[in-house]
Amino acid sequence: MNSASKAAANETQELPQELIELSALIAALPSPHRSRLSTTMDRVVDGARRRRRILTLVQEALGQLRLDMKYLMFDLEATRRERDAFRRGSEGDADEA
Repeated sequence: MNSASKAAANETQELPQELIELSALIAALPSPHRSRLSTTMDRVVDGARRRRRILTLVQEALGQLRLDMKYLMFDLEATRRERDAFRRGSEGDADEA
């Protein structure tokens, strides 16, 4: 698959099927009607792509947040274990004195 067909496949994947069908229907219209609707259709397509990019960014950010939370929970548990071990060690020192 060449880069042009990959780009075309990527564009159609990020658009809802209804917009692809509507775009095909608009392309089949006579020229005067097509020119009136194509500008609006372009804005709708751009908005759909923008929303898709934003959704992808939000999903990636949420995934990263989940991972960060797992690391923080692991670190918290390790810190608690170290604290408890330190307390047990210092209690043993107090018993010897």
